Amino acid sequence: MPPNEKQLGLIINPISGIGGAVSLKGSDGTSIQERARALGAVPRAQERAGEALRPLLPFQGEFELITYPGEMGADAAIVCGFKPAVIGKITSGNTTAADTQRAAREMQAMDVDLLLFAGGDGTARDIASAIGTQTPVLGIPTGVKIYSAVYATNPRSAGELAALYLHGKAKELREAEVVDIDEEDVRQGVVSVILYGYLRIPFRRSLVQSLKSSSPPSEQYSTNAIAATIIEQMAPDWLYILGPGTTTRAITDRLGLAKTLIGVDVLQNHQILASDVTEKELLSLLNQHPAKIIVTPIGGQGYVFGRGNQQISAEVIRRVGKENIIVVSTKDKIVTLRGQPLLVDTGSSTVDKLLCGYVKVVTGYNEYTIYRISS
Repeated sequence: MPPNEKQLGLIINPISGIGGAVSLKGSDGTSIQERARALGAVPRAQERAGEALRPLLPFQGEFELITYPGEMGADAAIVCGFKPAVIGKITSGNTTAADTQRAAREMQAMDVDLLLFAGGDGTARDIASAIGTQTPVLGIPTGVKIYSAVYATNPRSAGELAALYLHGKAKELREAEVVDIDEEDVRQGVVSVILYGYLRIPFRRSLVQSLKSSSPPSEQYSTNAIAATIIEQMAPDWLYILGPGTTTRAITDRLGLAKTLIGVDVLQNHQILASDVTEKELLSLLNQHPAKIIVTPIGGQGYVFGRGNQQISAEVIRRVGKENIIVVSTKDKIVTLRGQPLLVDTGSSTVDKLLCGYVKVVTGYNEYTIYRISS
């Protein structure tokens, strides 16, 4: 290897995100992973990691890619056209958090210039506990819930920022928060975000996602006003697919119905038609009725699709149509974005492009703002 050649580490959590489309609120734990597979879930971590690697492909002669065997990195790298240096050992089909931590420590010992890792908040916790803030890292978002601030806005952005950093064009490094929520509590409708540590990441505002922020209790008046507007405009017999969040939950609260807080529910004629639905269930319902999707941005991050609502997949969005998507948000949530656009990361570049542009956002009782969506 030439003496000035950079080293880029790559670690993939191969089961990251497997629970999303089947409404399991995460992918942590063997039992959840087995349930996800039984429900027909297909892991997409390899595919999304590949999206991150492609922007780096033109520069592969300028750095050495170091990774772990098989599904933890080598497979995706080779498919993309790289010839990686493969270290370590794994039991294929049975990788664990310990493998992720061991890989991170070995790559840190090799003094890699940057460590790319694909996963969600649980994976970020594993990396932080293994290596702390000594080695620069950057997350490729592949998980269900991605509240931490250590991830790029989407997989391609991760590759672009990695290339900029390796070329010395993105020199700023920041300590960013690693947070997570207890998945078992979430499945019981209780959400509390806990700070677990920090990682040091290359920073460029347009390429890195922000930390999720909570909705203050003072927003209740605004969410009630938004709910009143939505309910008045509901058409008979149409399906209304409600994404997760307290803003959408205000709609069911006003109707006297119980909503799944971290889940997707379907209303028809002011009644719950289906609760905590999977992607497959949504597609089946769309064969029977026209539908609208109601979503709210994640506080502080601005994501309307691709974070915590993977049940509303790219195919569901295609079937419903952009014209039947309703975005609801309190004014405070829009203000906290500080002019940054709303974001989408559906896993389909075609659907992401379809969603980009300006959208009317319901912000109060018969009050609206026009805001930009970007991928």
